[in-house]
Amino acid sequence: MASVPRRCTQMLREVVDRIEKEQNIDRESLEFLLTTKDRESVDYLHARARDTADRIYGKQIFIRGLIEFTNCCRNDCKYCGIRRSNRKADRYRLTEEEILSCCKSGYELGFRTFVLQGGEDLYYTDEILCDLIRKIKKAYPDCAITLSIGEKSRESYQAYFDAGADRYLLRHETADEAHYRSLHPPEMSLSNRKQCLWNLKEIGYQVGCGFMVGSPGQTVDTLYEDLQFIRELKPQMVGIGPFIPQKDTPFGQEKAGTMEDTLRLLSIIRLMHPHVLLPATTALGTIHPLGREKGIQAGANVVMPNLSPVAVRDKYLLYDNKICTGDEAAECRFCMQRRMESIGYEIVVSRGDFLA
Repeated sequence: MASVPRRCTQMLREVVDRIEKEQNIDRESLEFLLTTKDRESVDYLHARARDTADRIYGKQIFIRGLIEFTNCCRNDCKYCGIRRSNRKADRYRLTEEEILSCCKSGYELGFRTFVLQGGEDLYYTDEILCDLIRKIKKAYPDCAITLSIGEKSRESYQAYFDAGADRYLLRHETADEAHYRSLHPPEMSLSNRKQCLWNLKEIGYQVGCGFMVGSPGQTVDTLYEDLQFIRELKPQMVGIGPFIPQKDTPFGQEKAGTMEDTLRLLSIIRLMHPHVLLPATTALGTIHPLGREKGIQAGANVVMPNLSPVAVRDKYLLYDNKICTGDEAAECRFCMQRRMESIGYEIVVSRGDFLA
């Protein structure tokens, strides 16, 4: 158990104890944890979160093989580099053969979860996607398939699930209605985003939601709404990372989110949801050279090296200065292993399922 620092206030101890016991947080406690300047107190928060993750998952870190298979998207979200109106984006689509080749090399490197991520690209019909999912499952029956392809109908989600998909990542981005409208085009709605997540959960997926930390217009109040929505949904995965502007978007000149806020929120989410699968994201590694290591030390337990072909990596730029765009899959895999070992953790070869 983390030792209580000498200067740690009674208030901090009570706040952390209450979050862990009630698996909830009130707005005042959230503001306190996000604004305290006491370094020892912040270190204590991270240590308590890390203790919680260690108690459930041990010193094991799960890896997911990320395959960014299309950067074409029908949506026009104001923060995203692959938004449909970005004429400077160099568009691409991977073929079925290319995707299966990524899976093959990933399997040989020890990956047992493949994350198929892309924009909302209507070229990939349900028929194409289901056929692809079935082929991956047939070739690698001991692997999990995670989809991250945006808002679809319940019928489409059911079809992917029936074809063999196991998990689905759909960041809600913000649970505050006004904030959601400020980030997205008029045709998108928070109510539909939330309904998609509920549909996924009811179908039987392991579900992931999440948000950007420091997105334009975000406040303590909007973050509180995010945490309350996560508490209500009870997802198996939560993905958060710092907002990083992309120069060719309406938010290209906005201030980036911070590593500090992201780490504090990772710890809070771990304490509220002890069993959650919590990634230390590429965005966190982009904003700081040791961002992913610090994420693990703050309570995260998942990392997602890139399996995408090197030729397309610098085209899937949701934000600027993304790391590892020139690395081969093996480089990403073993670099991540060394990074985790440097802080006392091990990469494990398994599906890395949620532990209820």
